[in-house]
Formats: sequence, structure tokens, C-alpha cells
Amino acid sequence: MIRVVVADDQALVRAGVRMMLEAAGDMEVCGEAADGAEAVRLAERHRPDVLLMDLRMPRVDGLEATRRILAVQPAARIVVLTTFSEDANLYAALGAGALGFLVKDDPPDRMVDAVRRAAAGEPLLAPSVLRRVVERALDAERQAVPVPGMLTERETQVLTLVGMGMSNAEIAGRLHVGVTTVKSHVAALIEKLGLRNRTQAAVMAHRFGLVDTGFNPVGPRPGE
Repeated sequence: MIRVVVADDQALVRAGVRMMLEAAGDMEVCGEAADGAEAVRLAERHRPDVLLMDLRMPRVDGLEATRRILAVQPAARIVVLTTFSEDANLYAALGAGALGFLVKDDPPDRMVDAVRRAAAGEPLLAPSVLRRVVERALDAERQAVPVPGMLTERETQVLTLVGMGMSNAEIAGRLHVGVTTVKSHVAALIEKLGLRNRTQAAVMAHRFGLVDTGFNPVGPRPGE
């Protein structure tokens, strides 16, 4: 059972999200928060598998709550709830370590799928959205930096494909290895680089010059 905390200042939104998730059969909403401060408390109390976080809430907003939660629970899986996909705070939240985002008028099946993917550690951002996140993160630093020698050749290949926005299954198909093997490589490179999640790993892939501005691998594809 996937345990979820929902943070939104509108009771009707929280009730609707709870209904959609619990109707899926493999999820339970273990807590509801009406503001960011309460979201931080519930995250500490329940340690949910996924936390759905509205950005615009009273007292403590979703961005600050995301930062506070990840400061003490670096592995927390936070998915942002937003009304506008171009909200400036959205990119700040992703930069702080949120896994991805959902627009509130997305269909129910997208929300259910996103929660499942977040719980499994799968990417939530389409390549086009990931590209925008990367561009914003690199606005002040466009030059490539050396790939750390601590990464193995295979980990570097996996990091390149993460930077392209590929899922574990897609990476496994490209490299002709098992999905479990890919998961192990992703976890290892995230730990070695001191990152929180795949979104930050994708940004690092660009900083290392592994992915060009056309969102394709630089040079030959891994394994070719």
C-alpha cells in the first residue's frame, strides 16, 4: 500500500485527491495538511511514500515546506501540485528536490500514475519539461564541468540517459540490461554525486556535458 500525505489549503481539493487516490486500491491518504507548516509536521510523523504539495498555501508555502522536509528527509518523494505549469516557484521547488509536478486539472489517471511512479522512484517529468528545468538551473552556469572520476563508465552511461529523461525501463532497453540493474546504477550515482533524485541527476548530466542542447547524447550512444 502506497502511503500519501496531501497538502493543499483547499479542503475540497484535498477531499477530491483523497477520493481519486484511494479509489485506485493500492493507496491510502495517511494525512492531510492545510498549510506548509502542517505538511512538515505530517511528513515527520507519517514518513509517507509520497507527499503531494500545493505551492500556494498560507503561513508556510509549499516551496518552503519542500525545502524544510528535504533538509531532514533527503529521500522524501515530493510531487508538487500547481495551478499553472509556468509558476516560477515550480522550478524553484524542482531545484530544491521535488520529483516532479501535477497540474490540478490533470485527469485522475495521471495523478494516480504519478503517485505510483514517484513511489517507485521513476521520473515524472516529460523530456520537454525536464529541458526547461535544466535550462533554468544552468542559466548562470553554461560551461561543462568534468565528470567525477568516482563514476564508473556504466554509471556515466546511465547518467547520460537519465539526462535525456529516459525511464529505468527505457535505459534498460538501450543498454541491454535488467531494470533492477539500472535502478542500482541510478541509486549509486545519485549517492556518489550527493544528489536527491533523478531531476537533479539530469541537471548534473548537462553540467558534465553529457547531453547537448538538443537533448541528445554527446557523441556515440552508450553501448554502441
